[in-house]
Amino acid sequence: MGVPMINALRDFLKLESAGGILLFIAALLAMLLANSPLAGFYGLLIEMPVEVRVGPLELGKPLLLWINDGLMAIFFFLVGLELKREILDGELADPANVVLPALGALGGMLVPALFYLLINWGDPVAMNGWAIPAATDIAFALGILLLLGERVPKGLKVFLVSLAIFDDMGAIVIIAMFYTSELSALALGVALACLTVLFLLNRRGVVEHSPYLLIGLVLWVAVLKSGVHATLAGVLLALFIPYRDREHPTFSPLRVLEHDLHKSVALVVLPLFAFVNSGIDLRGVGLDYLLHPVPLGIALGLFVGKQLGVFLFCALGVRFGLARLPEGVGWLTLYGTALLCGIGFTMSLFIGALSFEETGVNLLFDDRLGIILGSLMSALAGYLVLRRSLPYSGDSEQRQKE
Repeated sequence: MGVPMINALRDFLKLESAGGILLFIAALLAMLLANSPLAGFYGLLIEMPVEVRVGPLELGKPLLLWINDGLMAIFFFLVGLELKREILDGELADPANVVLPALGALGGMLVPALFYLLINWGDPVAMNGWAIPAATDIAFALGILLLLGERVPKGLKVFLVSLAIFDDMGAIVIIAMFYTSELSALALGVALACLTVLFLLNRRGVVEHSPYLLIGLVLWVAVLKSGVHATLAGVLLALFIPYRDREHPTFSPLRVLEHDLHKSVALVVLPLFAFVNSGIDLRGVGLDYLLHPVPLGIALGLFVGKQLGVFLFCALGVRFGLARLPEGVGWLTLYGTALLCGIGFTMSLFIGALSFEETGVNLLFDDRLGIILGSLMSALAGYLVLRRSLPYSGDSEQRQKE
């Protein structure tokens, strides 16, 4: 690889939108493989058994579940770190920045779920997927927003990121409450012991990462065996990572760990997740498949429900004086951002796998079809509206007139 190629690759990886671009490429590659003569090899790859054994403890899963349960725990760990930082010393530390994205996230979860339930009412298996269209993929949404460059006001970026954080919080609560199987008292006891040790480490002011990560690994195994979804271990671990070093107040162990993980998650973990979960065989699929209740409910939930929920709840908050629009953001720009929130790719795929993996009915094709269709429509419509609403000049007064 020549020097110009290396420099071009380095410049690409520095782009804020690189994670979203790689997500798209990974998903597209999976779709191409699944619809090519190599489809059988793709299926064998994601179903390849991988086992880890330590004495009597054995973990055996297909590669797909190692990524969904293991690597995605790292993603949720990063989400937890970002959430803690934002609350302690970020945009969410200022109450003025909290209300509008919180309202948008609430509407963006309730209304899409309502759309899905109305379309799938009466089918107890299909109704397990009610939370699929309630998720927003921040990597894709922010990636598309950043394609508009310097035309995007800072307040709009802050709003979208804050909304996604609240959306992730909602997804964590949903997974914990509604997608938990039979519980193991022994495994939960081990998990509780791990949390106790993490608490003591935090209270004693331990700032080295290694003790937390070692206990976190045990915590992940315990949560995996407990019946609670293993990715929640990542969020729990993040809550105990110290934000400040008592002896050196300017040093933040949490920020260092967040910085170290960010590129790995954005450029490796999430693209791998997209690659193993996006491959659906569309050969022989007609328009009638889109009218099946599951894909129809998901697609309409993401494309119609998300934009209505986010925009209407934000508009009501502003109308009743509970919140105000960010500086430089007009109503059409807010609507375009609400459309981008309908990109539910990563989290929707994740919740979809949880929704139908234990039902005994294979609806994974239907849910992926709806997710991809709804996310693509939301991405395209959101980009076009924002391209129209954001002026080329930096004049904030002109933005407000949009």
